[in-house]
Amino acid sequence: MHSWTSPALDPLPASSLPLRLHDSRTGRIAPVAPLTPGTARLYVCGITPYDSTHLGHAATYHAADLMRRALRDAGLAVEMAQNVTDVDDPLLERARRDGVDWRELAASQTALFASDMEALRIVAPETYRSVSEAMDDIIALVLALHERGRAYPVDAEDAAGPDWYLDLSLDGALGDVSGWTEQQMLEVFAERGGDPDRAGKRGRFDPLLWRAERAGEPAWDGGVLGRGRPGWHVECVCIAEQSIGLPFDVQAGGSDLVFPHHDLGAAHAVGLGRPFAASYAHSGMVGYQGEKMSKSLGNLVFVHRLVRDGVDPMAIRLVLMAHHYRSDWEWTDAELDVAGERLDRYRAAAARGGSAPETVARLRAALRDDLDTPSALTVLDAWADGTGADAPAEGPGDVPAALDALFGIALSR
Repeated sequence: MHSWTSPALDPLPASSLPLRLHDSRTGRIAPVAPLTPGTARLYVCGITPYDSTHLGHAATYHAADLMRRALRDAGLAVEMAQNVTDVDDPLLERARRDGVDWRELAASQTALFASDMEALRIVAPETYRSVSEAMDDIIALVLALHERGRAYPVDAEDAAGPDWYLDLSLDGALGDVSGWTEQQMLEVFAERGGDPDRAGKRGRFDPLLWRAERAGEPAWDGGVLGRGRPGWHVECVCIAEQSIGLPFDVQAGGSDLVFPHHDLGAAHAVGLGRPFAASYAHSGMVGYQGEKMSKSLGNLVFVHRLVRDGVDPMAIRLVLMAHHYRSDWEWTDAELDVAGERLDRYRAAAARGGSAPETVARLRAALRDDLDTPSALTVLDAWADGTGADAPAEGPGDVPAALDALFGIALSR
């Protein structure tokens, strides 16, 4: 499917300084060492296309964009894949509520998301694929798990055939990514799409692989599985495998995906006899009005509405930069005011001209240090105020060019 038009990229001369990222699985910050020399492969989990694009989405894809830019600045080629979950319970429920066809809802919200990403100057992924487009491959993957004896049926009273689940007990991969206890898992599993108390399941956390066709729901021919549609986790495993291959270097997404989505996604790959991701980088949650910004609560701040009301998308990026990508934080209008003032100061400094290689070197160092954007803003503030270090340094000195290449901030109007 079509994604969006990427901003023009004019990278700086490559620097050998590696990107260091926090790995959620190990709890440590370590250099990203590509499994394929010279090429970094990233997968970022995409949207379920309804209520798009809120600031929580924007924070996740902004962080992934910074990862891409940092890896490219280190001289690596980057291959990124991203999905669109256009076949899922919440989307179908919203379509029924609003009296629209689920495909129309998905298409309109996916287009809105793409326009928001373009406005924010997020580099488009090389692979951008929806679940409905990947259905044949997803079915093949579920059938492969079935052939390996990892899938088992559970009777469904409201369907003609059974649902199929992944037997996690066979490979012992549960918890490999999250490191959580079973009690921690139980606290969130049901609210994040799981069904721990489903009768007939062998294990409480066994994930749904294939849901048998129900009346009024979309369905595809799954061969021995019967007609139905896939579970949530298997889709990302399939799209990652088909686009960038398993294993790949970095799995990115919001911290609410650590469990169950990323934990169980890795378990699916193990069930296929392959490892999944070498490391996991998770962005924090964005709050609003005292609660985590979420579709279920309805406390959403939308990118397109901010832009419609005259907010410069570069100011939105500066708000995101003011918070370390791993931190939880709360959106306020006051933060947007600060970001707007910053943007004006940066544009005035750019108009003055001049070379500042030490400033560029410090910006690079901040980005490579686990995407430390708050430190980068401190460097930029000093540059804009004329108080930054101007000691001789090797390397490029065009700060606006560096700000564009490294952080996606365009200072031209």
